[in-house]
Amino acid sequence: MPAFIHCHIATSLDGRIARADGSVDWLLEGAPPPEAFGFEAFYAGIDAILMGRGTYEAVRAMGDWPYPGKPVMVVTTRPLEDTPAGVEIIGGGVEAAVAALESRGHARIWAEGGGQLLRGLMAIGRLDRLEMAVLPLVLGEGPMLFPPGTVETRFRLVEARTVEGGCLHLVYDRIA
Repeated sequence: MPAFIHCHIATSLDGRIARADGSVDWLLEGAPPPEAFGFEAFYAGIDAILMGRGTYEAVRAMGDWPYPGKPVMVVTTRPLEDTPAGVEIIGGGVEAAVAALESRGHARIWAEGGGQLLRGLMAIGRLDRLEMAVLPLVLGEGPMLFPPGTVETRFRLVEARTVEGGCLHLVYDRIA
């Protein structure tokens, strides 16, 4: 049975997932805690994490590795230095990464980001759920949640609620 691939991500009102310099400091300044968006329950239910190189570098820049005990696969063609325990590199692209995780029995995968990874998952029809914390901020520049070249994909709204500070918590399932 194919793994369920779930993206739980924060975005600005203009669809940016980081500043132009790659930083995500805006997520830590005045945003509600992750629990407000159901993150703790989500995280407890995943088997593995899949991320692109840019996301990996942004997470590493934030300090201590926040995912001890969870296997992490980073899709990149360049080597990584000083990787934490449980982090593995795969250079064969998104489809190869998903196949590798599934072959190890991982049934619930968090597609942490970024936009290129999501574009790749959508291209192969493997992004099952998109869960977004939308913060009331326009960044103007920076990587997009869905970069140019993302294939058309239809989703069905499963949940929408307002969170403190004017944020939105939106959950969509892909329509097969």
